[in-house]
Amino acid sequence: MKKFRQVISIAFIYLRLSNEDKRQGESGSITNQRKILENYCKTHNIIIANEFVDDDYSGGNFNRPGFKAMLQALDKDSKVNMVITKDLSRLGRDMSESSYYAERYFPERGIRYLAIYDNFDSEEDNFLAPFQFAINDVYLRDSSKKIKTALHTMMDRGEYCFRAPYGYKKSPDNNHLLIPDEETAPVVKRIFSMAAKGYSTWAIAEALTKDHIYPPLKYRVLKLEGINSGNAAIMSNEWNNTTVKRILKAPVYLGHTVLGRTKKVSPKSDVKLDLPKDQWRITLNTHEPLVSPEIYERSTKYLGKRRKENEQYEHVRKSVFGGISYCASCGAAMCSSGTVYNGEREKYWYLTCQNIPKRSKNHCEHGARIKYDILSQAILNELNELISLTDEQKRKITLEAMEAAGDMTVRRELEKRIAACNERLDAIDGLTMKIYEDMYAGRIEEDRAHRLLDKYKAESDDIAKTIKDLESQKQEVDETKAAYDRFFALTERYSRIDRLTPELLSTFIERIEIEPKRYPPGVEVHARSKIPYEQTIHIYYKFIGERPEILKNEPA
Repeated sequence: MKKFRQVISIAFIYLRLSNEDKRQGESGSITNQRKILENYCKTHNIIIANEFVDDDYSGGNFNRPGFKAMLQALDKDSKVNMVITKDLSRLGRDMSESSYYAERYFPERGIRYLAIYDNFDSEEDNFLAPFQFAINDVYLRDSSKKIKTALHTMMDRGEYCFRAPYGYKKSPDNNHLLIPDEETAPVVKRIFSMAAKGYSTWAIAEALTKDHIYPPLKYRVLKLEGINSGNAAIMSNEWNNTTVKRILKAPVYLGHTVLGRTKKVSPKSDVKLDLPKDQWRITLNTHEPLVSPEIYERSTKYLGKRRKENEQYEHVRKSVFGGISYCASCGAAMCSSGTVYNGEREKYWYLTCQNIPKRSKNHCEHGARIKYDILSQAILNELNELISLTDEQKRKITLEAMEAAGDMTVRRELEKRIAACNERLDAIDGLTMKIYEDMYAGRIEEDRAHRLLDKYKAESDDIAKTIKDLESQKQEVDETKAAYDRFFALTERYSRIDRLTPELLSTFIERIEIEPKRYPPGVEVHARSKIPYEQTIHIYYKFIGERPEILKNEPA
């Protein structure tokens, strides 16, 4: 081990342990790493400012909470000048990233990095470092291959080798066997029972939330050992229909083990790819079921049925306004609603504020709703009107926009001031020339002439700076014109638009906001009422912003 050369240093110590490292025994444990680093720092008069730990994290990548927290702390605490690990593998096993942090990132920030068991010191010439990084990388790949082989063997035997799903826990006698969890198994049974009776997934989620039952993620964070319960505060207490659907679709509750649905891109990545069903590892009757096949079938009978029934109408189901249409009352996205009847969608198709349903967390009392074909026709008419404008009409619209923004008044004032400044510069040029002529003709003393020339030079410089500032302000004012020029340049690409597409809308429009319908005062409105109404659509175009459109229609 190298002796530390400074008298006083302040260090962060970093400790990491993966599942594979745990299999090597106590020598590599977090506790043992801590003792080694504390003893080293005590021997070498190093002050430990803080420690950062990643327990149960692979060295394959650096997306670890403890490591990222250490980097943030280094940015904030300028007194810390050292980072120490037990060895290079604790820093990480990815060859390129480990080398980057050890030999570039820390030294470039004035941080000395030590890996004491590998005799690595970032302030020394580490000739063996490339080999050490490479060995750690090879170890990572070899370990990954061994772990993958072991997992596949356990999967083929039907052994549950991952975290127990909601409703189950691991048997105390066999870590690969699932047994019902006394707290959560009744909740799973209740979900299936309610679904079998015809309750919707939304209704089930609302009932569970009302009864103050923790959803799976909240329960796991609060209850399971090894998970920081401090994270529980940011976890939702509310169930949602997606969670209920996920439980209802899971064959694990029939007593079957289904594993290997995904695979990692590489040992160094956390990204997982879905595998086709024929590659899943399915083993039947591996543990106690929570529901019978009859209840499971009845519970899942109608899941996704409407979607499947409507797949034949896919060509008329997708809204082109996705991502740009919003409710003007609450700002929520407008979603497709209505139905398909005899293959006809447009007649029964609406865009509706997604917060209108009373079950919505942010229920909108005055949510917007508009017929899809009415909105489409309004936008189509508006775009074709803009495309058909003559050059003179475009110029007039641009000038009106500049007038409305106060640009023209400001622009005229700026032009007057710039003109006045230029007139004064011309006058100073004339006076300067006259002074030179008088000085050379002996009509004025040389000292006095130079004083006058210096005075006019200083004034000329000030005026030139003023003109530059005014021109800059004038350019800012002209941004309205530039914006309209850019927008109208888009319209030049088309002669007429016959059909709206998402690509076309994104070319012209940033956002559409739809207000609720407005009926005449004192009129009582019922469903399917044939009462005239007004409805405002706010269209925010690229570069130029809003242009409102009022619709007057009879509801169908």
